[in-house]
Amino acid sequence: MIVDLLVEHTVLLYFLYIAIGAVLGQIRIRGVLIGPAAVLFSALAISAIDERLALPEIVGQIGLVLFAYCVGVNSGPTFFDTLRNGGRAVALVAVTLLVGAGVAIGAGSLAGLSPALTAGAFTGALTNTPALAAATEQLGSSEPTVGYSVTYVFGVIGMLIAAAWALRGRTEPKVSAVPEPEPELTMRSVRVENTGLPTLRELITQFDDRIRFSRVRHDRRVSIATDDFRPAPGDVVSVIGPETVVSDVVARLGHESSLHLELDRKALDFRRIAVSNSAVAGRPLGELGLLDRFGATATRVRRGDIDFLATDDFIIHVGDRVRITAPKSRMGEVSAFFGDSEHEASALNPIGFMVGIVIGLLIGLIAIPLPGGAKLSLGIAGGALVAGLVLGRLHRTGPILWSIPFPTANALGEYGMLAFLAYAGSTSGSKLVTALETGLGPPLFIVGVIITTTAALMLRFLGPRIGGLSGPVLAGAMAGSQTQPAVLAFANQRTKADPRVSLGYALVYPVAMIVKVLIAPLIGIVG
Repeated sequence: MIVDLLVEHTVLLYFLYIAIGAVLGQIRIRGVLIGPAAVLFSALAISAIDERLALPEIVGQIGLVLFAYCVGVNSGPTFFDTLRNGGRAVALVAVTLLVGAGVAIGAGSLAGLSPALTAGAFTGALTNTPALAAATEQLGSSEPTVGYSVTYVFGVIGMLIAAAWALRGRTEPKVSAVPEPEPELTMRSVRVENTGLPTLRELITQFDDRIRFSRVRHDRRVSIATDDFRPAPGDVVSVIGPETVVSDVVARLGHESSLHLELDRKALDFRRIAVSNSAVAGRPLGELGLLDRFGATATRVRRGDIDFLATDDFIIHVGDRVRITAPKSRMGEVSAFFGDSEHEASALNPIGFMVGIVIGLLIGLIAIPLPGGAKLSLGIAGGALVAGLVLGRLHRTGPILWSIPFPTANALGEYGMLAFLAYAGSTSGSKLVTALETGLGPPLFIVGVIITTTAALMLRFLGPRIGGLSGPVLAGAMAGSQTQPAVLAFANQRTKADPRVSLGYALVYPVAMIVKVLIAPLIGIVG
C-alpha cells in the first residue's frame, strides 16, 4: 500500500528520500556526522524493497548540473591560478586511475569475472556513471551495470573514510598545489617613531600587498589613509593584515599605540556594506575609484565566513560585504553605490545563471570520436563544471554577470547534490539486491574494494609528497578523483566549507572524468 502510494506520487518519494537522509545525516559515528551521504544510503536501502521506487533520470541530471555548475562558479576565480601550481596533482590523479585500471584487470581475472563485469566494477569502485554509460555502449552488454551496482557503495564509503583520514593527517606537502588562505586579519594602531619612511603605497608594495592602511592621525586630525601619505614621527596609522605581517609593520614604523583611531568617529565612520549592485560586481576594487569618488577606502571584504584583504585587484561579487571607511557625510553615497540591499545581495541573476548552464550543457554534448567507434564527451556534469570554472573566472561579460552570490551558490549546489544522491541511490538499490542474489556479489565486491582502496591509498600517501596535496585540498582532490559529490559534501561539512576543498575537487575533476570515460570501455575490451 505504502509502496504503491510512493510509486504513484514521485514528488513525495523524492522529498521522502531527502528528508530521511537529512535525519540520518545528523547521526554521529565516532564523533563524525554522516552528513549528506546519508541521502544516498537511505535511497539505496528504500529502493531495494521495490525497483519501482527509482526516481526519474531527469531528477539526477538536473541535480548534477546544478551541483557541478555552482562548484565551478565558486572555484573559477582561483582555479586557473591554482592550476599553474597543480599540474603534478592532476598528473597524479591520472596515474592513480591508470593504476586502478590495471588493478581492476588483474583482480577481475583472478576472481574469474568477465571483462564487461570488470569494467563495471571499475566504474562503480570509482563512482562514475558516464564511464559506466561509455562501457555499456561500447560493449553492448548490461553486465557493466551489475558490476557498477555491487561496487558503487564501497566506492563512496571507502573514499569517505580516506577523506576523513586526509583531514586528520598532518603530513605537509613539499610544494602546495593550492595556496593557503590568508590567516585571520587583524587591525592595529601604530605610533610612528622612525624617520625616512616611504609612502603608504610603497610600504604596501614592500610588504607584498598583504596590508592595508585605513586611517592616519596627523597634527591631531584623523583622516583617510591615502597612497601618497608619508608617515613621520608622531603620526598614528591604522594598519590591517595578517597578524605576523602587521607585527612586522609595527616594528618598521615604531610601536603599537593604545590610541584606537577607529573609535574616533567624529569625521570618519566605518561599516560593512553589502554588494548588491550588479554594475559594481565583477570588477576589481581598484577600478571603482572609491577614494576619488567619495574620499573612502575599503579595507576588508567578507565572503561567506572568510575575511579577505581589500587589495586593488580583488574582484568583488554580489553578496560580498565590504568594510568601508569614509567621511560620515558621504557614507550614504557609498552605501547607494554598492547597493547595500540584503535581499538583492542574495538574489540569483537568472540571465547569467541560465545562460551559463546552457553553455555548459552544450559543451557536454561535444563528442570526440575514438578508435573503435566510441565517442568521448564530458557529459552534463563535466560540461557544467568547465563552463562554471571559465565563467566564474570571467565574472562578467558586458552586461551579463556570471558570478553567483556565495551563499546562493552554496545553497543551490547543496540542493543539486542532494537531488543527485537521492536519484543515484534510488536507481541502484534493486540492482544491488539482484546482483547479490546471483552469486556474483562477493567476488565483485572484493574487486571493487581492492580498486577503491588502491586509489585511496595512492592519493593519501603520494598526494602530499608528489602532488602537493594535503588536508582540505587533498580531501577535495579525493572527491574530485572519485567524481563523487557525497565525498565533497562530507569534506565540506567537516571543514565548514573551507574553500580549499572545492578547489581541490575542481582541480582534478575534469581529468578524472575524461580518464575514466576513456579507460572503462578499454577494460571491457582488453580485460
